[in-house]
Amino acid sequence: MRAPLDQSGDVKMSVDDLFLGFGRRQVLHGVSAHFPKGQVTALIGPTGCGKTTLLRCLNRLHDSRPGVRIDGRVLLNGEDIYHRSTDVRELRRRVGMLFQRPNPFPQSIRENVTLGARIHGLWARGETESRAEAVLRDVGLWDAVRDRLSGTPFMLSGGQQQLLCLARALAVEPEVLLLDEPTSSLDPHSTARIEELIDSLKGRMTVVFVTHNLQQAERRADQVVFMLDGEAVEAAPARQFFAGPTDARSQAYLEGRPA
Repeated sequence: MRAPLDQSGDVKMSVDDLFLGFGRRQVLHGVSAHFPKGQVTALIGPTGCGKTTLLRCLNRLHDSRPGVRIDGRVLLNGEDIYHRSTDVRELRRRVGMLFQRPNPFPQSIRENVTLGARIHGLWARGETESRAEAVLRDVGLWDAVRDRLSGTPFMLSGGQQQLLCLARALAVEPEVLLLDEPTSSLDPHSTARIEELIDSLKGRMTVVFVTHNLQQAERRADQVVFMLDGEAVEAAPARQFFAGPTDARSQAYLEGRPA
């Protein structure tokens, strides 16, 4: 059994009967799900259920893994991102990713924010400084770094490094933002800041995030996709899901019981 692929409404991305394996190990089993334009979707489920694997499929981060096998479709604006004509570098600009642990580039704070935009030709030369400032203000980091933009990002706290990585992702103007447990290693203040940013992106960007924190999913998500053993068991509006899921396995997970 898997969650149905709902093509109603304005769907930004969708996953259609997706199978993925590494060598003899099958990880995803016919996953179908949709991610509405301008909404926030939380992928939830127990450790090892395939959440992060699915998330990484959405911008082809498994391509270089040895022995990877992928079957099915991942659509962005109705076009299959696994088609051989896809420009993968451009895809990863359009579908950005923030990882579980901060991973700043070993360049200056300024370079972390501006490099991607320059590579993709998004910012005119004369507006680089003002655009970088605007992005850093958006993530709430400007006041902390304004006097050390030429310095290393590794002098920042873990929470500040994650905010810098988020600024870097937003600077290239993605259509979709993928977040893999972005607050799992952060203090409450930094967690609250990133959750506020997720809220601020609603309507402007499609967001898909993995979390083990059910309260976070309930607070911030418009839609929830519950995964178990490599399957998308249930997809529903967040309020509806947490009020009463339709699948017994979903209910067992919410209650902390074995599915």
